[in-house]
Amino acid sequence: MTYRFNPPPNWPRMPAGWVPPQGWQPPANWPQLPESWQLWVSDTARPNSGHDVAGGPSQQALVPPVATPTPLIHNKSVGFFGARKKLQQVESELRIAQDQDRRLQDMIHTEKTRATQLEAQLQEANARNTALTTQTEDLAKRYVELQGKDAATLEKEIQEARLLLTRLATEAESRRAASAQEQNEAVSLLSSVQNQINTARSELEIVRGEIVETQDIALLQEAGIYEYRHRLADAVAYKASLEELKDAIKYSAKNNHAITATTNWTVNNSAVEGQRMVRDFSKLMLRAYNTEADNCVRAMRPYRLESSKDRLNKAREIVSKLGKTMHINISSQYHKLRLRELELTSDYLAKVEEEKERIRAERERQRDELQARREFEREKARLDKEKSHWENAMQKWASAGDITKTAEAQAKLEELGEAIKGVEEREANIRTGWVYVISNIGSFGQDVVKIGLTRRLDPMERVRELGDASVPFKFDVHALIFNADAVSLETHLHQRLTDQRVNRINLRREFFYATPAEVLEILRDMGLQDNLVDYVQEPEAQEWRSSQQISNTTQNTKIPNLDTSQ
Repeated sequence: MTYRFNPPPNWPRMPAGWVPPQGWQPPANWPQLPESWQLWVSDTARPNSGHDVAGGPSQQALVPPVATPTPLIHNKSVGFFGARKKLQQVESELRIAQDQDRRLQDMIHTEKTRATQLEAQLQEANARNTALTTQTEDLAKRYVELQGKDAATLEKEIQEARLLLTRLATEAESRRAASAQEQNEAVSLLSSVQNQINTARSELEIVRGEIVETQDIALLQEAGIYEYRHRLADAVAYKASLEELKDAIKYSAKNNHAITATTNWTVNNSAVEGQRMVRDFSKLMLRAYNTEADNCVRAMRPYRLESSKDRLNKAREIVSKLGKTMHINISSQYHKLRLRELELTSDYLAKVEEEKERIRAERERQRDELQARREFEREKARLDKEKSHWENAMQKWASAGDITKTAEAQAKLEELGEAIKGVEEREANIRTGWVYVISNIGSFGQDVVKIGLTRRLDPMERVRELGDASVPFKFDVHALIFNADAVSLETHLHQRLTDQRVNRINLRREFFYATPAEVLEILRDMGLQDNLVDYVQEPEAQEWRSSQQISNTTQNTKIPNLDTSQ
């Protein structure tokens, strides 16, 4: 029995009388075979459809049909959900790969241009060698012309010509050597350029291969897992944990570990259709759950962790409730992974806020330190000026013989010297300063005090700064304690009142639930009552009390009832 080669209509037209050789396979870029299409049919069989090759006689063979593998299928199906988003991603990847393709083509063009330039340089060196050869031939002709001249003159010219010829020959030899070296370098460089071109072409093929759509990305997108810049990506300490967590989430979604469902459903008496329906509904439910989880991550704040967890737990319960008939549930392992993601995000944001607060406190400390240094400089300048004044006065009184005033000036100079020395010592010792205890009833309520530290010469300037426009009322000062180690004193007071802190998260907020009397008792226990110039237990709060009085008066004032009927 004979067979005839029967190509499908969507293949390229074959040359007349062409028969595939033994073991022939269609190229990978040819279209796929139509369903149930036979490449080889018996000579008596009529073709399914299509055409004879090139309009000529049908191809025949006396051998059995060659086993030809089915061409690879390159198109991949995308689920109903996410098809548009999948198409947008593939187009984006295609544009990126095309940009890389263009860059590699530009690189190849540049290297080819460079190779052309090297060839031009090689031709130029050959031209110089030719010119030198021509010049040598001209000198030989000149030598022949000089043979008929006077013997002495001729001998002299011959000697000059020989010297010139020797010099030209040496120069020509040097140029030949240089030209040969340049030629070797050009050949070597040309070979290197060719290797770079080949490498670029290989990279180009790799880039073109990356345009192909991957099934893993399609599966992740159908499950609602998208690549976006996570809020933890900027934290070095969390980067490894985040990458491991994201890999676990992707692995669970890809391998059907994220959601569970029954598979014994049938649709139109078809178990396959039933499984497809359950799979599609499972993807829809998982997509909704992941959307809720992503929203919780994006809207996360440190104080919202528990509410976000509750929100995600409710989302899981809703998925179980809506998928009850098919027993669709979010797996506990996958749910724990997404809850862990919320915890990492909350922890990171809390640490970022703590770092911001630390930077703010450090800037405030530096600003206070700078202000203190300025005050020290101003005070030293004032004392130096006053000291110079008294030195001039003492010289005048000493010249006049006034012993009493001279002694008075000497005592004043010694006093100024001690004052200057004290300022210099305070400037040099950064732990020396004032610890203040202040309150603000109108802003923070009763029995709340702030215990802070300043190195300024006048601590009231720092208190006035704290009572600026950021609070409605000024602070009242209960105590100002000067100490050579004010840093340790402030730390000790904070430790004694640790359990009474207003802000237990940010320890740089120095407010405590305590009365001025309690702070005074702690100072007495520390033996610092002698350091207290004055201690006020009852805050004056003049502005707040006046404001309260005005408010009470306004509320108690009644408009008289004017009855004109009588």
